[in-house]
Amino acid sequence: MTNTAQNITENGLTLVVGGTGKTGRRVVERLEALDVPVRMGSRSASPAFDWEDEPGWEPVLRGVEKVYLTYYPDLAAPGSAEAIGTFMRQAVEAGVRRVVLLSGRGEDEAQVCERVVQAAGLEWTVVRASWFAQNFSEDYLLDPVQAGEVALPAGDVPEPFVDADDIADVAVAALTGEGHTGQVYEVTGPRALTFAEAVAEIGRAAGRDIAFVPVAVGDYTAVLKEHGVPAELIEFLTFLFTTVLDGRNSSPTDGVRRALGREPRDFTEYARRTAASGIWNT
Repeated sequence: MTNTAQNITENGLTLVVGGTGKTGRRVVERLEALDVPVRMGSRSASPAFDWEDEPGWEPVLRGVEKVYLTYYPDLAAPGSAEAIGTFMRQAVEAGVRRVVLLSGRGEDEAQVCERVVQAAGLEWTVVRASWFAQNFSEDYLLDPVQAGEVALPAGDVPEPFVDADDIADVAVAALTGEGHTGQVYEVTGPRALTFAEAVAEIGRAAGRDIAFVPVAVGDYTAVLKEHGVPAELIEFLTFLFTTVLDGRNSSPTDGVRRALGREPRDFTEYARRTAASGIWNT
């Protein structure tokens, strides 16, 4: 163990809420590589963490010094601010010292939750993100990519897709290092692409023809319902495509550079790395 890792280890237990999610599992992997003691915050863990089971939070928070906090389904969901407020009160009572919150870029409701975290009296850092590049490979867009046609209610508004690995790197830096307290990091990729351009890059990297088809929001949600997609996910996706994807987040930011001192990963790098895994050719 290095001296740095030993110093981190002596800082205490870190809870990763949403530890099986896209960013959470990456945060867990990085902390474990640093020999930081980690508690997984998920419904499958023991003790289990469930946002719907408030009485069950106390044993999960017991002995925890730092928290990586994500909220399911999203901070834009109704009741999120109340849930975050209750969680923060329990965190303070449990002796938590530092919280890193994953927030939503361009989401007014998410910023209400940010203020709740900031007002709790703990060391805090906010990491704001919008569309993950990994949505094309680890989420609801994987099946359409594999099928060769991605139909979305997205027009020509560009999005600087952020790599989930960059989010995890920023979160771990804020959890384990100094100088990040009181910082709001808006994290993006280095350039903005439309969804059509992103799909085209994926096709080139995978060596396949993958079509992008723009559709109306109503048609899109109707198809999701036919395929049994949960109503809360449909509502969230509708919010993203009709509100967040209106141009407010089109400009790349310097959050990754400010937090880590390096440039963010480019979408092309993500596409090549993911294509090499073969997942888009299944």
